[in-house]
Amino acid sequence: MAEGLRVQDSSVFSKMIKDVDNDSIFRLNHYPPILCNNNNNNKDPSFHANKVGFGEHTDPQILTILKSNDVGGLQVKSQVDDGDHGVWVPVPPHPTAFCVNVGDILQAMTNGRFMSVRHRAMVTNTSKSRMSMAYFGAPPLDTCLTPPIELVTPRKPLLYRPFTWDEYKKASHSLRLGDSRLHLFKAT
Repeated sequence: MAEGLRVQDSSVFSKMIKDVDNDSIFRLNHYPPILCNNNNNNKDPSFHANKVGFGEHTDPQILTILKSNDVGGLQVKSQVDDGDHGVWVPVPPHPTAFCVNVGDILQAMTNGRFMSVRHRAMVTNTSKSRMSMAYFGAPPLDTCLTPPIELVTPRKPLLYRPFTWDEYKKASHSLRLGDSRLHLFKAT
């Protein structure tokens, strides 16, 4: 990514995740199937589908690498008007592919050139569980997060003030899952 952005230090992003003190985590998710209740008077099959498995949010870390089984459910929100509007687009599972999501920290570190993706997990299957594995790449807690100098120009001024991952993580945990967080760190 750094090479593509023409940043002189091409390891600027990866070295934060590779650091021995990184705050990265690995998580397994299980979304059980929606079981139809035969005693339910509602015979409409859509009544039993599309239940929220994990609500709308952006990942606060640098990036997320996600792999799921062959059961769908991941959806991303198309960006219109700063994410306030848009439509949910399903991301079909692929047996040999990983899904890579840009996180809030990468958005700040690239001065808005890469945008954090708003997404959610829905339970859409009535017979099979959805399983996913997610690696959330994060820097060490004391890392000062600010874009490389090449990404701040008079035409593209600094969007976010410098902050640490610890500051951002604490702000993230003080808000609800779907709340936006980066605006708290906007440059003045």
